[in-house]
Amino acid sequence: MAREAAHHDSSISQSSRYTPPTPKEYYESPKWIPIMMAVFIGLGVVSIILRYVVPAFENTNTPVLIGLVFMLAGLFTATKWR
Repeated sequence: MAREAAHHDSSISQSSRYTPPTPKEYYESPKWIPIMMAVFIGLGVVSIILRYVVPAFENTNTPVLIGLVFMLAGLFTATKWR
């Protein structure tokens, strides 16, 4: 039979080195991050809608691809929002 690994109580003493406090900018995103995210997602939605509204885009899927790229850019920007 397999033996269980021994569980040891580790006692880690506090470090005597000084750790400076984390700056506030690390926890807060710049104000333009959510704005840029909304603009990217909005451009993506508008681009996809234009594919179905504008008769010149009737035979091409390019506006849909451009819209998806803008929406993915908005999603990527959303991951940077803290």
